[in-house]
Amino acid sequence: MMRKAAFVFACVAFAAPVLAEEGAGLQVANTKVGNIASLQRGARLYFNYCSGCHSIKYQSYSRLAEDLKLSPDEVLKNFAFTGAKIGDQIVSNMPADHAQEWFGKAPPDLSLEARAKGPDWIYTYLKSFYLDPSRPVGWNNTVFPGASMPNVLWELQGTQVAHYAPAKPGEEPAVEKLELASKGSLSAEEFDSAARDITAFLQYVGEPAALKREAVGVWAILYLVFFTFLAWLLNKEYWKDVK
Repeated sequence: MMRKAAFVFACVAFAAPVLAEEGAGLQVANTKVGNIASLQRGARLYFNYCSGCHSIKYQSYSRLAEDLKLSPDEVLKNFAFTGAKIGDQIVSNMPADHAQEWFGKAPPDLSLEARAKGPDWIYTYLKSFYLDPSRPVGWNNTVFPGASMPNVLWELQGTQVAHYAPAKPGEEPAVEKLELASKGSLSAEEFDSAARDITAFLQYVGEPAALKREAVGVWAILYLVFFTFLAWLLNKEYWKDVK
């Protein structure tokens, strides 16, 4: 038993620095998946700025309408830019061969992005683009250096430039901080909110059942409380004549 405990402790002690390093520098998203208004705003931003390249093929327009409290007509009018029908999966219409030519690789499907990398990663990534003339698309990202994706939200955020820390001989200079070079249509606080809404939407897409599970969880807890009260009354009745 002592050996097992020591082994578990060693694994945790080894994993902790790794996890801390992976999450280093990430900003807290503070998303609320149960906030339907936030999900609606996030969906609107996603379909306007992201869906041209990225699919969310494990989600359907009909499920989106049901969960986001929208009518099928509203979903098709505002989100279905590919001529899709309400029962179709949400797939980008970007040809794979063109994507390969333009970006070097096809943009990934984002259905499970939030589950794979976490909401904090997505939130920070959306806020961390900066101008980089050395890159093919003219942009780079501090969270995902060398990303092939351009900053599709630059009109909202504005453009950022990088300030580099002094580099050691033989090493590439690291980005020390980002500075806003030109303003976008949103203030810094408004853009933070927009990035948070997109993140919340992708978090919902990664696990749509979370919305219903939270609602069911409340009723399950109430049932257990009520059942416990009944069990207490029954126990009291059984033992009332026992001296």
